[in-house]
Order: sequence, then structure tokens, then C-alpha cells
Amino acid sequence: MLGPKLNTVFASRWKALYWAAGVMLTAYCSVPNPDPTPADKAQAQHMSHKNPWAKDAAQH
Repeated sequence: MLGPKLNTVFASRWKALYWAAGVMLTAYCSVPNPDPTPADKAQAQHMSHKNPWAKDAAQH
């Protein structure tokens, strides 16, 4: 086999866990959020909260 043995790369289980967590965190931070679809925008607009105590724009 080419390269170093696995037991020398990961000499400690904790180092291996830290390495794996770093790989997963890098993958999580590298993937962008999907663009919102028109249905998502319509749902967000429908679900928006309005303050019942706020004055209407026509009353100003």
C-alpha cells in the first residue's frame, strides 16, 4: 500500500474525531443556501407578522 499507515495518521482517536468534525464543518459551511422559489417568497409574505398596535401608513 502507498502512503503512511492509518494508525500513524490517526494516532489518537480524539485527533481523528477533531479531524472528522473539521471536515464536516467545512462541508457544511461551503454549501450555499438554495435560492428561494416564488412559492417560498409567497409563503414568507403570507406568514409575515404585523404589529396590531402599529399605526397604519394612511393615519400618519
